[in-house]
Amino acid sequence: MNIGLIAHDSKKTLMQNFCIAYRGILNKHSLYATGTTGRLIEEVTNLSIHKYLAGPLGGKQQLGAQIAQNDIDALIFLREPANPKPHDPDVNDVIRLCDTYNIPMATNLATAELIILAIDRGDLDWREMYK
Repeated sequence: MNIGLIAHDSKKTLMQNFCIAYRGILNKHSLYATGTTGRLIEEVTNLSIHKYLAGPLGGKQQLGAQIAQNDIDALIFLREPANPKPHDPDVNDVIRLCDTYNIPMATNLATAELIILAIDRGDLDWREMYK
């Protein structure tokens, strides 16, 4: 499966810890991330990640295009809802795309864990039939 990863600045350490915890599952799949998030994950996990541009420099749009082409099977976008920084990517465009193309998306750690465990169990294998 193709899994997208994005994190606002204040959630990047949380994303790193999430990827450390689920490295065994994530290692079995193709990972795509915005530039800075992908680099930080690679540094602590040694996972292979296809990195787009940094989110504010177009990475969110690149990942969004992949979503629109139905090339992403699940997205984890750990966001800072209370105090986002001005350069943090806006999550609303990505939510709209995921809803349009029926792609499971997590915006917090609890839902991210549910999605990753569902992928590991094979609950999202149905997506392979629609590619």
